[in-house]
Amino acid sequence: MRNTFSNAFTLPIAALFLSSFALYGCDGAASNPAPSDAAHEGHDHEGHKHDAQTPDAQTAPAQTTDDHGATTVLGEQTSGGFTVRASRDGVVIEGAEAAIDVWITGGTTKVSSVRFWIGEESGAGSVKAKAELEADNWHTHAEVPKPLAAGSKLWIEIHDDANVKSVVGFDLKQ
Repeated sequence: MRNTFSNAFTLPIAALFLSSFALYGCDGAASNPAPSDAAHEGHDHEGHKHDAQTPDAQTAPAQTTDDHGATTVLGEQTSGGFTVRASRDGVVIEGAEAAIDVWITGGTTKVSSVRFWIGEESGAGSVKAKAELEADNWHTHAEVPKPLAAGSKLWIEIHDDANVKSVVGFDLKQ
């Protein structure tokens, strides 16, 4: 009888004790993440705003700043009837992430998905990141390969609603 009472009492106490670790982080602070909307899941936006203006490769300043670091305008290209402008934030560091923003205009079809990667056009050794549509631009954090091969670029793969794929590459301007 004593073992039954002891087990019935000890197990709930142990469970309560262990569950407290799920509520508090290593530093003792409560780990209650701030709510986010579905369009911004996957990366932190606390204290961060995306500029709703589209950079113009001809007139935008080469450097602006936000919480990801200095913004570098990478240029403008056309592919598949779309005009594609790209920028990256911060310094490109091997083995880290690079915050990427892309503006896609024109075209006779609607863009259905956009993926970014840094490296070779083939994607070998890189991780393709699916971008999310924000106010008027596509955004994601692309992993930078380690090591980063000489001549690596930011590659943007656009899929339209007619299931046609277009790919453009931009110099990283390091």
